Amino acid sequence: MNKTDRLLAIVLELQRKGVVRAEDLAARFETSVRTIYRDMQALSEASVPIVGEPGVGYSLMEGFFLPPVSFTVEEAVSLLIGAHFVEQKFDPRYQERARSSRSKIEAVLPEQVRSEAANILTTMRLLAFASDTPAGKQEKEWVEKIRQALLDAKKVSFHYRKSLAEEDGNRDSVRVVAPYGLALVGGSWTMIGHCDLRDDLRHFRLSRMSQLAITEEGYQRPPDFNLHAYKPMDDRKTYVRLLAQSDIAERIKESNYFFLEGWEDSSDGLLFTLRVRHTEEVKQWVLGWGAHLEVLEPEMFRREIREEIEKMIKRY
Repeated sequence: MNKTDRLLAIVLELQRKGVVRAEDLAARFETSVRTIYRDMQALSEASVPIVGEPGVGYSLMEGFFLPPVSFTVEEAVSLLIGAHFVEQKFDPRYQERARSSRSKIEAVLPEQVRSEAANILTTMRLLAFASDTPAGKQEKEWVEKIRQALLDAKKVSFHYRKSLAEEDGNRDSVRVVAPYGLALVGGSWTMIGHCDLRDDLRHFRLSRMSQLAITEEGYQRPPDFNLHAYKPMDDRKTYVRLLAQSDIAERIKESNYFFLEGWEDSSDGLLFTLRVRHTEEVKQWVLGWGAHLEVLEPEMFRREIREEIEKMIKRY
């Protein structure tokens, strides 16, 4: 990075973060602290109102903002695609803000950049999963409510229907949860939060919620919780071994199926392994391949598939 680019980047960093130490700027731009001192002097001489506090760091004088910056074609396309994605998947309030942002970005682009960006955008498309269905609209309403609960640090209550039944056969429950964050996974929104019923961190798909409401009960998110660094516990400890006939082997490899752990070719077809919490999670998927797929183990799951096929034969 040359000096001119670095000076602009330093101002943007100060504008974004407020107060930044010289050591942090040096690390950020991979240079020496002495060079940062010289850069600050150069900015001051260029009439940029830099404020320096010993032991605290550098900041910009209140009220100072850079004029609009220029975008390259690639930067413009990235921003416009991001705005389009927000329009598809977020709640109405952010959809409107995304449309407004997109209009502003397009308005400040030079004609040549705007034309090139528009041309590239015609070759790209983000598909919104179920965005036009009632369930999709409901999910967006839940996103808006949970987002507000996160801002107000209020718990939410809702009815929840699990994909798999408990030991007593029940799939429905009423939950009160302190939301810690929202994540978009495979086209579906999931809330991560502390569940009062389970007294532990749990994940809840918004599409399985009903009667969602923000309560008056507040909460405090643990200071060490970081949604971007958070990794859920992997409790998929059951392995399912299957044999697929050669005519569907490539389709299974290309499916990018969530539970697919690995595979190996054999003379009889494709031997592959699924890793699951419960075999019920993959039962319908296995049956969907019909006679092209055979369960090898565990034996209990093999029997379950056989029994299901026998029930199907009786129906026909």
